[in-house]
Amino acid sequence: MLGGVTLASAQVMQSSNYQIQSDSVNMGGGFASSSSYTIEDTVGEIATGPSDSASYQLRAGYQQMQETYLALGGAADVTLTPNLGGVTGGTANGSTTVTAITDSLAGYSLTITSSSSPAMQHTETADTIADYTPAGADPDFAFTIGTGEAEFGFSPEGADIVGRYQDNGAACNTGSSDANDSCWDALSTSATTIAQGTGSNHPLGTDTTLEFRAGIGSNANVLEGTYVATTTVTLLAL
Repeated sequence: MLGGVTLASAQVMQSSNYQIQSDSVNMGGGFASSSSYTIEDTVGEIATGPSDSASYQLRAGYQQMQETYLALGGAADVTLTPNLGGVTGGTANGSTTVTAITDSLAGYSLTITSSSSPAMQHTETADTIADYTPAGADPDFAFTIGTGEAEFGFSPEGADIVGRYQDNGAACNTGSSDANDSCWDALSTSATTIAQGTGSNHPLGTDTTLEFRAGIGSNANVLEGTYVATTTVTLLAL
């Protein structure tokens, strides 16, 4: 009897620009597509497929490994307080914290989108409160409006906020700090990236707090009533 054993090894490989998350030693396979479908297959792997028990889930094999876990929790409706008078004005605040969880080795991205422009809409009339207007291209370190203005803005806080919302203690989009109640920006109907993590953070996840603020100047003369802003927070694996 003639027998032989061939040994092969595989590993995660990366450079400063790329990462191969998982590789395969096999006899064949590849990527194919048409106008309606795409398929990626491998041939020759041994003992592949899903296996489950009461405590564990195993996804063996190159193709099985590509499943990524994503979970976004904690988001809740926000009520700004205190109630503001349309004539007297003032500032109202509220916040919610979302937890992003993923096992993606490349990390995750968190975005926020407004359903309307301006974001803050009166529930009974066509009146609105304008989106916050930073003084320049970067968010404002402090929330500032004029006496004749009424605006609504947001600020993210957390360990993974992107550089646009980090600060140096006086200005935003510079430095690496995260001062409380700082870096105010306008909501948009286009997705705005607010946080981005590298690597897996499963199972604990990473919190990002979304602070919202409405400011009404003393001479803004805003129509009284209830105003509502609807936003969508989206979690994506990188």
